[in-house]
Amino acid sequence: MANNFPILVDRIKRDGRSLEGGILKVDGFINHQLDPDLLYHMSQEFARRFDPNSYNKILTIEASGIAPAVMLGYLTHKEVVFAKKKKPSTMNNMLVTEVFSFTKNTTYQICVSGEFLSADDKVLFIDDFLANGKAASGILDLVKQAGATLVGMGFLIEKSFQNGGKMLRDLNIHVESLATIASLDNCEITFEK
Repeated sequence: MANNFPILVDRIKRDGRSLEGGILKVDGFINHQLDPDLLYHMSQEFARRFDPNSYNKILTIEASGIAPAVMLGYLTHKEVVFAKKKKPSTMNNMLVTEVFSFTKNTTYQICVSGEFLSADDKVLFIDDFLANGKAASGILDLVKQAGATLVGMGFLIEKSFQNGGKMLRDLNIHVESLATIASLDNCEITFEK
């Protein structure tokens, strides 16, 4: 049973669009143009669903996860680290893994400095979408390389008709999604009940 956050669901119903190929377009308020009030309310909900005392660091991946992660970091007074999609020449002690993007149909490397992700960290991962779970799997690999502890993963939107959520939950990861989409068939948005 989905634990949908009504404020986000209402906004997706009003301003989201379903495109051919199972794409949900939310660029008017989440991943291109941002609605700070919506971000604030979603981050408050994440702070309610994940005990802020259980983690000391929020991890995300550039670019669309940064805004919700920073808002949650601000509300909970936690540091935020984002995995970079390009290896900077100045990064030391680099942790690197590969992620396949279905949206861009390409494999790319993501990296985090071991200076900012270590065995002392209890990590909460925040991202905009959970679909096939490829980005989440990459994050799991980086957390493992660092020897850190993953506390949970929070997503603004989960496509439950793809296998990422099941894969993560089968690994006994605490996963929270604020809006769960059951189907985008015929370009219609159907929410999980």
